Amino acid sequence: MRDSQEVPLSTGTLRYSTDDPEAIDRFREMVLSHYSLHGRDLPWRKTTDPYHILVSEMMLQQTQVDRVVQKFLKFIERFPDFSTLAEAPLSDVLTYWQGLGYNRRAIALLGCSRRVMEEFGGKLPADVDTLATFPGIGRATASSICAFAYDLPVVFIETNIRRVFIHFFFPEEATVADTEILPVAEATLYHESPRLWYNALMDLGTSLKTTVPNPNRRSRQYTKQSVFEGSDRKIRGCILKLLLSNGRMTEKRVISLVSEDPGRVNQLIRDLEGEGFLTRSGPYIAISTR
Repeated sequence: MRDSQEVPLSTGTLRYSTDDPEAIDRFREMVLSHYSLHGRDLPWRKTTDPYHILVSEMMLQQTQVDRVVQKFLKFIERFPDFSTLAEAPLSDVLTYWQGLGYNRRAIALLGCSRRVMEEFGGKLPADVDTLATFPGIGRATASSICAFAYDLPVVFIETNIRRVFIHFFFPEEATVADTEILPVAEATLYHESPRLWYNALMDLGTSLKTTVPNPNRRSRQYTKQSVFEGSDRKIRGCILKLLLSNGRMTEKRVISLVSEDPGRVNQLIRDLEGEGFLTRSGPYIAISTR
């Protein structure tokens, strides 16, 4: 690879093609050059510890990087390994998860740690098919864990990676499916270090988000994130926050303190109970102790 140089992020008349080996080489060089100049300094990039990688990947699902940076190091300090997390009560895990949202991920992460300890001797499997069976982990997350923790040459797509491939390989298409992108991702994969490659792709995708009209709007998988204010997600978070702060409370008291329709809050309490967040004792509800 030549010396690093500033990368033009507009394709102009240039279109990369997987049918041209030289074009693939130019694409890889461009991506890695951009990373050498603009790569982000993120705490989970300073480690290959599979536990740390798993925590970061679970936190990064549907959550902005800046918010995760603020929580990741504190979470790792409190729960430094699979064993510590597996033995922790859900209330402690949720306390350190507060501010990240999508609290189901906290239960899933706890479940992953317990499965690692119970079934795999404390070691996270380096296998996509196995990891994809873990709570809260699909194939894309399983693949990213294998790439970042074990430097395996797996192929996956996430939002920033999708943005890069649509921008540089499908500049004129009105709609692009992931099934069209995956062969491109496989053909361009930098086998010398998949870990480095995916970090570079993600950072280039982040740069594109601020410099060109969002290519992901042309993805068939594109959906706008739902509004948080007034959503079930916000109300669920309020319920959990109340119980984390106050301990056991009557359901009636919780409903009175959440400024939403009582019937709706009641239903969400029942949903949280069914998902394992809450336990009930008579009129009282509390965070599960499991």
